[in-house]
Amino acid sequence: MAARDPHRFVNELDETAIKRLIDRLESRAKDSVFTRLIDKYAEQLALTKPASVLEVGCGTGAMIRAFVRRQEFTGKAIGVDQSQPFIDAARYYTEQENLEEWLEFQLGDAHNLEFPSACFDVVIANTLISHVTEPAHVLVEMARVVRPGGTLAIFDGDYASLTYAYPDHKFGHKMDQALAAASFNNPHIMRDLPKIIGDYGLELDSAWGDAVVEIGNGSYFKSFAETYAPYVANAGLINHDEVDNWLSAQSDAMDLGTFFASCNYYTYMLRCP
Repeated sequence: MAARDPHRFVNELDETAIKRLIDRLESRAKDSVFTRLIDKYAEQLALTKPASVLEVGCGTGAMIRAFVRRQEFTGKAIGVDQSQPFIDAARYYTEQENLEEWLEFQLGDAHNLEFPSACFDVVIANTLISHVTEPAHVLVEMARVVRPGGTLAIFDGDYASLTYAYPDHKFGHKMDQALAAASFNNPHIMRDLPKIIGDYGLELDSAWGDAVVEIGNGSYFKSFAETYAPYVANAGLINHDEVDNWLSAQSDAMDLGTFFASCNYYTYMLRCP
């Protein structure tokens, strides 16, 4: 069986698998290992006046909710996702946090955004482009709906750099590669962006990278492993027993304080001339 990115094919998952992804998205948004990266690029946007913002592939809306709270936001933000359960969760959490005045969510496809051209000041793709079917097509749509002079913010991981420590280094490397293949349709996309953004009339305003590393114990990478390792076995990349042993070894390492995991993340701030 070929690997199938669970976010790309979320509409084919059962209720239990979708709930697991919802829990992962929400826990990730509360993890300081991850939120410091979001804070960093949210500050770069520095919206000091009412603005219209679109998040493409918003998932449960965890990032855009935090963005609205963090920025003293006075405009309007819209989140779009292909998964109805994700949209339902986003609306629920938004109501719980009393953010309905600034936020709304719509079902939609990142490859075919149902908005007029040049209608948003800022368009955000937060850990989206690594999952989509056609990254170039999504870039075209993001560039189409942002206003001239507007900003596109693309944040994602270089999942070819994802690695967990494991006593058997050869198997550990195999598992790292399998995790990337099973969880991300485009694990190398952040390396490719500098070569292709100019093809779509976009200018690179700024870009930077951050290494996400947990040593001794894990929270961010613990949730990641528990959520996505089963897809490695389900895809037939590594058998279930070996995956279970790997997960047990990660848990043991956390208990012993010997855990190690890391991945590089990159942010691109693009300008639409």
